[in-house]
Amino acid sequence: MARISGVDLPKSKKVYFGIQYIYGIGPQIAKEILEKAKVDPNKKVSSLSEAEVAEIRSVIQGDYKVEGALRSEVQQNIKRLMDIGSYRGLRHRRGLPVRGQRTRTNSRTRKGKRKTVAGKKKTPTKK
Repeated sequence: MARISGVDLPKSKKVYFGIQYIYGIGPQIAKEILEKAKVDPNKKVSSLSEAEVAEIRSVIQGDYKVEGALRSEVQQNIKRLMDIGSYRGLRHRRGLPVRGQRTRTNSRTRKGKRKTVAGKKKTPTKK
């Protein structure tokens, strides 16, 4: 089993899709990595030689920030926004959507389960 950046790559998948299991590597970066390492993207992970795995590993370590280092950088960026008191930082602090989405309805992923407010009834309109 190929293990790169602390992630076990699935044996049955092609290398192109397998290395995308690493946090921080998407389709475009996966393509670039395999071109630099001179590995066929259609080859299965199980059929990779140790030399090819080592080449992929060295390309990733040399040129890209992935997994723990990338996660910590993202967390530091969010912390910096909260410390300087920017609008985006305040939204992060309050657990609300950061990128301008509406919150009157939707945004359940950020806000969590609905909390019902007691005693909030619609008042009848006078004629």
